Amino acid sequence: MYNGLSRKQLIAQIKAKKSFLCVGLDTDLTKIPAHYLKSDDPIFEFNKDIINATKDYCVAYKPNLAFYECHGIKGWEALQKTIDYIPKDQFVIADAKRGDIGNTSKYYAQSFFETMNCDAVTVAPYMGHDSVLPFFEFENRWVILLAMTSNEGALDFQFLKLDHEKKQVWEKVVLKSSQWGTPENMMYVVGATRPEMLADIRKLVPDHFFLVPGVGAQGGTVEAVAKYGMNDDCGLLVNSSRGVIYAGNDENCARAAEEAAKELQEQMAAALENKGII
Repeated sequence: MYNGLSRKQLIAQIKAKKSFLCVGLDTDLTKIPAHYLKSDDPIFEFNKDIINATKDYCVAYKPNLAFYECHGIKGWEALQKTIDYIPKDQFVIADAKRGDIGNTSKYYAQSFFETMNCDAVTVAPYMGHDSVLPFFEFENRWVILLAMTSNEGALDFQFLKLDHEKKQVWEKVVLKSSQWGTPENMMYVVGATRPEMLADIRKLVPDHFFLVPGVGAQGGTVEAVAKYGMNDDCGLLVNSSRGVIYAGNDENCARAAEEAAKELQEQMAAALENKGII
């Protein structure tokens, strides 16, 4: 049985590969090259080629479940085949954004950690501690809590000020949730499109890893994320989805994905060297 990746193992992979790249497997049948559509399982065949092309340059993969669930049983089968195909030294994140009452969360956790063998799952904290705590019951598995996201709608709630505490909502979420988990089993989603804010959240949780979306297609840069968010263990998983998997749109798409991943890895290696981590 798969035992999951510990923080120590994740850090070792980052140092060995000189990379903190996470490749987002947001596999859209309307965007993948047409020749894959002739396959019985185009999603898996595309993912397999992307994984083969990028595995030497990244330390994590993040399938976004929306791109699989929409296809029903075939989508779930493609997702499981993809997870099974990912090398075991890679950190696998189920980008599911779950979070519900305790008993429901318990079975969400079982689904992703036991049935599907993922290392981590993204969790929404809106319902509070009893919707999150069941995910911590699995050893060497991780909660990745939504804290400060990169989408435009983040401004609707996350940055509102709590007048009585003079804190913004995202600050309260981070401070409160840091009491639920530890740097060994919890990360935070922090968007790359507001890189200077990474420094603010890093002050609150100096030792936790951040999963940082928004690099590439959404405009964030590795240099800025590293400048404001990196800690002495790196403490970052920077996700690129469209910028890697759709770098090419023909039969050479895997080669284009490899080049895109390699370019990001080289930027990350420089950041790790500047910090003295490698």
